[in-house]
Amino acid sequence: MSKSIRSKLFVSITLLLLFFVFVLCILNNLYLQQYYIDKKKNILIQNAKDLINIYTGNAQDIQDELDRTANITGSSIDIQDKDGKPVYRSSRRLPNEKNVMDNSRSKPNMQPPPDQTTVSDKHNDNIAGDYIEGEYTEGEYTFETRRDVQLKIDFLTLVTKLNNGDILAIRVPLVSISESVDIANRFIIMTGIVIAILGSIWAYLFSRKFTKPILEVNNIARNMAKFDFSEKCQIRRKDEIGQLGQSVNYLSCELDTAITELNIKNKTLQEDIEKERKIDEMRKEFISSVSHELRTPLSVIQGYAEGLVSNVAESEEDRKFYCDVIMKETDKMNKLVKDLLNLSQIESGYFHIEKTEFNLTSLIEYVLNKYKSTFAEKNIEIQFELGESYIVCGDMVRIEQILTNYLNNAINHVDSNKIIKISQIVNKDKIKISVFNSGKHIPEESLEKIWTSFYKVDKARTRAYGGYGLGLSIVKAIADLHNNAYGVENIEGGVTFWFEVDNVNIS
Repeated sequence: MSKSIRSKLFVSITLLLLFFVFVLCILNNLYLQQYYIDKKKNILIQNAKDLINIYTGNAQDIQDELDRTANITGSSIDIQDKDGKPVYRSSRRLPNEKNVMDNSRSKPNMQPPPDQTTVSDKHNDNIAGDYIEGEYTEGEYTFETRRDVQLKIDFLTLVTKLNNGDILAIRVPLVSISESVDIANRFIIMTGIVIAILGSIWAYLFSRKFTKPILEVNNIARNMAKFDFSEKCQIRRKDEIGQLGQSVNYLSCELDTAITELNIKNKTLQEDIEKERKIDEMRKEFISSVSHELRTPLSVIQGYAEGLVSNVAESEEDRKFYCDVIMKETDKMNKLVKDLLNLSQIESGYFHIEKTEFNLTSLIEYVLNKYKSTFAEKNIEIQFELGESYIVCGDMVRIEQILTNYLNNAINHVDSNKIIKISQIVNKDKIKISVFNSGKHIPEESLEKIWTSFYKVDKARTRAYGGYGLGLSIVKAIADLHNNAYGVENIEGGVTFWFEVDNVNIS
């Protein structure tokens, strides 16, 4: 048998209905006949009282009432005088009766109505219609079980004495009572079968309707166990099951929110761990790179200093050369330390930019003028159209640093065409400054990496002009502080580095 609550509920209700039908049939078989006889006796007593009240001593005067009573109660009524002579008889034949004892149909201890006196049934044999006057008392009702010997029918007979001494007898055949009880039993059995069938159908529908929301809650709980909170209870009942559905929906929302937040925090934690790992790797790489970059100039300085101490350089010209080398290497280390300090301050968050409004075009002209001698020395052609002046907002010192780093990068990587071009492009609320230099393209795999500290596309060439791979890292950090974009593009004939600044003159 299924262990589902629906099956258990259906079986329980069906068995309960069958039990009640079975108990009803048992009680009906055991007590209905006696109950029917008791009610019949009460009816006979009540009709006898009514006849006594209207009886004046002449049966002809109340014959219609006697006939009506006999028809209504399904009985036969006999009245005989003191001498035993018939005064009235509703039946056409004279019954041939004798008094019998039948415990299944009459019980001596039957309780009559409160205002009546009980007289025990008579058990002596009497000839039909022979009611002994001395055995009955006026106002008392005696029930006797009599048998018609000729018809072989038992009768329940009420005998009482009238106010003039006549004897009234009302007889009801017991067989009619038995038939009524049998009919009632059969009707109850058929009714019980119908009730059991209809009750089973109702129990099935009820159990199905009753358990449907429970199954729905169970299904949602299973989905919640699988971290699926998309389904919600659609129960619209106001009872405990409806409250359970609302509680499940509330729990689902809370768990969904909590798990979502937990996933976000977990993802953030993983990102932080990965970031920390990368920072640790970058720190190790940074230390290694700094150590490498410092090792070379220190070795050179140490070597030339030891040469001076040992008087290796005998002439004044040699000593001057040794000193110049030491000073150049010292300048390189000084520049490296300054760049490292700037980058460290910016990336650590301790450095704050101070935004002001300034003329971007004038700033570009100022930077180009600083490099005029360098451009002339290297025969570099500078292309910059003065055009319209633009007022921008930002940290002018740091914007100048970006321009300077881009120009240094362009000077160091320009090819034999010797062309560097600076341009300004207005793009809504931003102004894009581009620095182009003719030369080889940057490899695609290096376009993202060049913004990393100490990264060098061509290490030999970078070492030749004394670069450390920090310039573009500083550009990236400054642009991030301004929340502005930056980038690099390989275009026809060379490479363009660009960055954006906030435009103040927005039309």
